Amino acid sequence: MRMELIQPFINAADAVFAESLQAPTKILDLSMDEDTYRRKGVAALIAIKGDIEGRVILDLSPEVAMKVASHLAGEEVPSSDQVVRETVCELANMVIGNSVTLLNDQGFRFKVFPPEIHMNEEGLRGSADTEAMVIAIETPCGQAYLNIRCTTCIVGATSATSLRSWTDCRELFCSFAKGGKLLQSAESLGGRI
Repeated sequence: MRMELIQPFINAADAVFAESLQAPTKILDLSMDEDTYRRKGVAALIAIKGDIEGRVILDLSPEVAMKVASHLAGEEVPSSDQVVRETVCELANMVIGNSVTLLNDQGFRFKVFPPEIHMNEEGLRGSADTEAMVIAIETPCGQAYLNIRCTTCIVGATSATSLRSWTDCRELFCSFAKGGKLLQSAESLGGRI
């Protein structure tokens, strides 16, 4: 998996949650996953086609999704599945919107489909060619998960920043955890949330 494909999603998710919840967030973990994806709660799936192909899933436990919805509404929201689903889809839209800008700046052209609620308990298996990067983000409301599976479809595209193994992923996370400049802050996106 090429780092320049997933970095914009990580940056955008971190910035969107920090800005929306008006509090700092923290990337807790990055992991590579070839296993079948298992939904943790309320999940919005966004498909991508073009120079970049794949999907991004934003996933929050029901409790976290309810807390986020209440925070964004400024009051306790009823435990309506619809309100919670709309909140998760809107957050996914915001993450994708910021990611698209960053990826377009790198010259990638693709079509992003509207978010769909992912209802299956499992599915969307990765493969050796397209394993998923799973990012755990700590927010004031609890953990959010971003599951990214993307590949480029440009003939001859190569990259020195590919993540080829669990070791690459772990080194990437350790670099960030030690204060590396891997992930940009919300301010670096120039308020484009």
